[in-house]
Amino acid sequence: MRSSRILLIDDDESLLKVLRHQLAKEGFTVTACDDPSRALREFELGDYGVVISDIQMPGFSGMDVIRAVKEKSEDTVVILITAYGTIKDAVEAVKLGASDYLTKPFEKEELLLVVNRSLKNRDLEAENVELRSQLTERSSFDSMIGRNAKLDAVFRLVSKVAPRDTTVLILGESGTGKELLARAIHYGSNRKDKPFVTVSCSAIPETLVESELFGHVKGAFTGAIRDRRGKFEVANGGTIFLDEIGDLKPELQGKLLRVLQEMEFERVGGTDTIKVDVRVIAATHRDLAAAVSRTEFREDLYYRLSVVPITIPPLRDRKDDIPLLVDHFLRKFAEGAKMRLSRQALDMLTEYDWPGNVRELENVIERAVVLSDGDKITEEEVPDFVKAGHDVSRSAPVTSGDASLEDLEREAIVGALEKAGWNQTRAAALLKVPRHVLIYRMKKLRIEKP
Repeated sequence: MRSSRILLIDDDESLLKVLRHQLAKEGFTVTACDDPSRALREFELGDYGVVISDIQMPGFSGMDVIRAVKEKSEDTVVILITAYGTIKDAVEAVKLGASDYLTKPFEKEELLLVVNRSLKNRDLEAENVELRSQLTERSSFDSMIGRNAKLDAVFRLVSKVAPRDTTVLILGESGTGKELLARAIHYGSNRKDKPFVTVSCSAIPETLVESELFGHVKGAFTGAIRDRRGKFEVANGGTIFLDEIGDLKPELQGKLLRVLQEMEFERVGGTDTIKVDVRVIAATHRDLAAAVSRTEFREDLYYRLSVVPITIPPLRDRKDDIPLLVDHFLRKFAEGAKMRLSRQALDMLTEYDWPGNVRELENVIERAVVLSDGDKITEEEVPDFVKAGHDVSRSAPVTSGDASLEDLEREAIVGALEKAGWNQTRAAALLKVPRHVLIYRMKKLRIEKP
């Protein structure tokens, strides 16, 4: 809590005594000075949260007091009092930073009301600044942990594109932190004080996507019992993040293209044109260029979205960041307790390929912290699929002394799939690995059902 000590400045000694007595009775620590110059020297030495000053004093004015106080401490409350109050003086005082203005004579209750209100407003403003600072910190790419050269290149690109209104397309596998990066771009822009609105194009039912994006009017369809603003309208002035844009159906791609080009649209069932000012950031785990070649995604929309494409590297391509991420998640989930990983456990985590990327690693560390009995996580707390997944070939029958590790792994996976009738769940059980690990290895080894 900031200081609530009060410094009184007035050349009227009798008034000083009265004010000092009144404020002290309410629990404030008060210093009274009838000499403005001495008062300001006292202010330099002390820790004062409130300065109450007369406006008309020999050789010094209340405006001079405001300037001197604000030069040293911007958040100190300054309240001016005078017997010759004018609107002009009040306006000038507020412009210089005064919190309030009292005209003599005033009642004790009026003074206390002004002091308490000014202190409350100061603390609320400071709290608001702190919360916004924390939000920006959480949403900046400083919270994206990593020192890998590939991730560093992403950071450098973000720092260049964030201050502009350029449309950005973020590419990367699931779990790599695409939304976190989008937030970093938003909070690094001049729109940071405006809304950041997220739309998951894959999570919204197909029949409701248009309404979700552009809104609807009452009666537009069954269940539309009132007018509703869409996400573009809500994001006006700020940023809209279109996650998994590759899942957007072709008929909506054209409507989205028009909005990106014209920054205007109509609500579903409506006729009024709504104009907006929105920065667009899109993301997908799909290969949109390949989708364009298959005519599954509009080429003109693709080029409109990918003005600046940014690809987040998967965790398997920056394994040197795993110890940093582990340390970060340990501090997050251990709730103040000092926890560490054994060398064997860290080796297992580092060797694993993490098909679910950073999100999967976070889940594993949270699980390990919960299951751990002490302050050290050992290989016992490492999930079996991590132990097995970092070396799927351990299930492979050795058929040739000259076979490569990749050949043995492919043989093991294909053998399990054939035995399971190409049912991935049963094949994963035979190999003693999770299904998502099997699917990832099949993609990496280009194994497809005949």
